[in-house]
Amino acid sequence: MSLSNSPKPHQVAWLAARLVAAMSSGEDLMRAWRTQHYGQPLDVLKLDEVPVPSPDAGEVRVKVQAIPLNLNDLERVTGGNMMVRPDLPYSPGMEVMGLVDACGPDTQQWLNRRVVAIPKGAYGGYAEYAICPVVSTFEMPASIPLPGAAALYFPFHLAWLGLFDRAELMAEESVLIHAGAGGSGSAAIQLAADAGARVFATAGTDKKVEMCRSLGAHVAINYNSTDFSDVILAETSNSGVDVVFDNVGASVMESSMKCLKYNGRYLMMGFASDKAVADEKFLVPRRIALGNFKMCGVLLAYQSPDAVDFLKTGMGWNFPPQALGEQIMREIVSMVLAGRVKPVVGRVVGFGDIPSALDSMANRESVGRTIATLD
Repeated sequence: MSLSNSPKPHQVAWLAARLVAAMSSGEDLMRAWRTQHYGQPLDVLKLDEVPVPSPDAGEVRVKVQAIPLNLNDLERVTGGNMMVRPDLPYSPGMEVMGLVDACGPDTQQWLNRRVVAIPKGAYGGYAEYAICPVVSTFEMPASIPLPGAAALYFPFHLAWLGLFDRAELMAEESVLIHAGAGGSGSAAIQLAADAGARVFATAGTDKKVEMCRSLGAHVAINYNSTDFSDVILAETSNSGVDVVFDNVGASVMESSMKCLKYNGRYLMMGFASDKAVADEKFLVPRRIALGNFKMCGVLLAYQSPDAVDFLKTGMGWNFPPQALGEQIMREIVSMVLAGRVKPVVGRVVGFGDIPSALDSMANRESVGRTIATLD
């Protein structure tokens, strides 16, 4: 079902029926796009009517105003690589923006705040209400309007963690940023340029290349028509760049390693070209040793101090603390309000158009962020 800004007669009838059903059951209901079985977005996402959820301890409920679409959401639709596979049917959606309208125990201070958040389990966001842990919820000031306010959280936090927390990028250094016209890529270009670094960026079309330049890339390369490693080496007198920001993965990894200078830093930001390798043994130790560079893993998943300790002792994993996320959000908001960086929104769609917008994203037809808004 597709909903537009001007309701059609059959939509009015559907809403009326929904109201009658809710009144008769005594249960508050909401709309939610849910994956019924795994497949392509247009085939398996269905608009269902489900109970409005309630928050538990450490959680808030967000009345959703806008939903940024992410490539990771596709895995929740197609059944691709996931660390945790929820029981079907369920709502994809790893990011929301809206107003906190209900609070679990010890979270009352969040009531009525305008926030951006990652829902519980990193899914459940394609709905009118979402349950979000406060550890991954951040206030968004009214001075940053929609749709840009909804586009800031995940890509800018991820880019910041990679460039500054892991790589410690400095002014006068150089960085290669892959998929520069995408969400995290476009954020990384702006952050790196603002920091005074020399920015190289790749993209898949001439239009996207121009977009990278407009965001601050000093050199932008169409990887479909030019070997980016040849350009990097030529532009750096064969020494390479200080940092590689790689959110593409397997298809560009070897060429990207070739682009790193001695003691450079390789940021493993994502695996968009083949997510299956995320859980496979595919790196060759000797290749890394011969490169004399540093491999840096980057994962955006903030945790409370207790959870950080538990995950370290129980699993051996390191997760960024909630306090770091709060610091990053303050920095990003300050930079946006000062005009130093900006959210990149390529497309705004209605809630009813999420399946088709996600299909376009899967076909690499999108630039920047796609934001679905709710009335």
